[in-house]
Amino acid sequence: MFHPTKVIAIGLNYLDHAKEMNKEIPEYPLIFLKPPTAVIQSGDSIVYPSMTKELHYEGELAVIIKNKIRNIAKEDASCYIAGYTCANDVTARDLQRIDGQWTRSKSFDTFCPLGPKVVSKIDPTHLAISTRVNGVVKQQSNTKNMIFDVYELVSYISGIMTLFPGDVIITGTPPGVGPINVGDVVEVEIESIGVLKNTVISC
Repeated sequence: MFHPTKVIAIGLNYLDHAKEMNKEIPEYPLIFLKPPTAVIQSGDSIVYPSMTKELHYEGELAVIIKNKIRNIAKEDASCYIAGYTCANDVTARDLQRIDGQWTRSKSFDTFCPLGPKVVSKIDPTHLAISTRVNGVVKQQSNTKNMIFDVYELVSYISGIMTLFPGDVIITGTPPGVGPINVGDVVEVEIESIGVLKNTVISC
């Protein structure tokens, strides 16, 4: 279902999450990449790697690119979006702290669940978003609380790199990130899209 050439992720894009992580509010979008090999679908399993001892969930809104684009203005960005889905930016938090940058901690296979479906013709700037672990709500916010909205992100990223059809932008996580363990069921729910559901298994 999802075959991106790349997944472009945004760090610290909710004000309260930046504060939660004791980080300064970014002046411009903080971007990093996750490899296509990290992508799985709703119902697939998240594999807990032996290399980490602290695995975290991060529920996010994902943007699916429709056309090959470069240097798109914010005002035109909506024309180049195929739709939206739920994402989980799974993170090995201990490795992130050790490395001082984010590639290893974000890039393991299965670390980018997407789904359950792609929905178009919705307003991405005002959607309720929540994450549950074993039925308990851990994150609850709204995309209106993003520092940089979807259209700003598409424009900004397209000014840096060419985006291809099927490429994915995951737009940052709200406050409330925390640990997941083997056997946990993680659900990311976004208004008008549905529920992304994955179970954590051992490697």
